[in-house]
Amino acid sequence: MTDQLTKIHVIQGEYRVVDRPNVVLATILGSCVAACLRDPEAHVGGMNHFLLPGDLDGTKAADAERYGVHLMELLVNGLLKRGARRERLEGKLFGGARMLDGLPDIGSKNASFARRFLNNEGIRIVAEDLGGARGRRLEYYPLSGRARQIFLSGYVHKSQPAEAATVKPVLEGTLEFF
Repeated sequence: MTDQLTKIHVIQGEYRVVDRPNVVLATILGSCVAACLRDPEAHVGGMNHFLLPGDLDGTKAADAERYGVHLMELLVNGLLKRGARRERLEGKLFGGARMLDGLPDIGSKNASFARRFLNNEGIRIVAEDLGGARGRRLEYYPLSGRARQIFLSGYVHKSQPAEAATVKPVLEGTLEFF
């Protein structure tokens, strides 16, 4: 049956580009950011999931896949190789939560980097949901551009006791971007 949905999980340090219908890209984000890009005319789209904004100048090649600068380039180039045109690309950004108080706010740095990268590349941001203090489960349908996020609870933030870290994430709410 051709209408069956294929789910592809994108984990930290990965990116995926697809040009097949009935594909959903999925990930779970905390302070990480996922950039979801597509070219609606070329019918191609993709997602990345990066851990840190990064700067390749001081990064070992083996660690580069964790960084936004590397994964953003791979995602954009992967789309272009499949027929996308840079001027038609549109982006949606998700994640960048502040998961723990008292530590550097990596989430906001990731969010700022992602916005700056897309702006510098001339890629229009059509939707974003960045920041907050909760993780998200994200599903992105690259050909239609539809995105659905489900907020998670149960993560340690603020000054919760350490034993709260063992609580499993619980689905708390859904938000869809079309």
